[in-house]
Amino acid sequence: MIGRVEKVDFPDLDLYDIDCKTDTGAYTSSIHCHDITTYRLDETGEEVVRFFLLDPSHPSFNHREFVLPVKTRRKVKNSFGESQKRIIIQTKMMLFSKVYVVELSLADRSRMNYPVLLGRKAINKRFLVDVSQKNLSHKLKISAKPL
Repeated sequence: MIGRVEKVDFPDLDLYDIDCKTDTGAYTSSIHCHDITTYRLDETGEEVVRFFLLDPSHPSFNHREFVLPVKTRRKVKNSFGESQKRIIIQTKMMLFSKVYVVELSLADRSRMNYPVLLGRKAINKRFLVDVSQKNLSHKLKISAKPL
């Protein structure tokens, strides 16, 4: 069971306890980033994406540059109803001390309240959502710490 907002870890992205909004109306999950650039590697021809996560004003911002393979590109409807073609990456997400492989679209979420949106594809067959609750995974993590 997860709530409408959770604290999520993305170990491969060096992000921990990041606020994540659960959105059963969205198919694809997304993460806030900026300076997105794609290019092909000379040696293999593989398409990769270079980006920075979060904004300098965010407490977890570390100005670290990421270069990851482009999983795919997908047309995504943003919260304002506009369709955009977005780059999708694949990474690990940790929730309730379990690791899940998830796809994230790279998006400018600077106008949103939460830097990460968890969509149906990541939730499906893994979690039930109780919209009356918040931070169920974080509360469990705190209660499990030894005294």
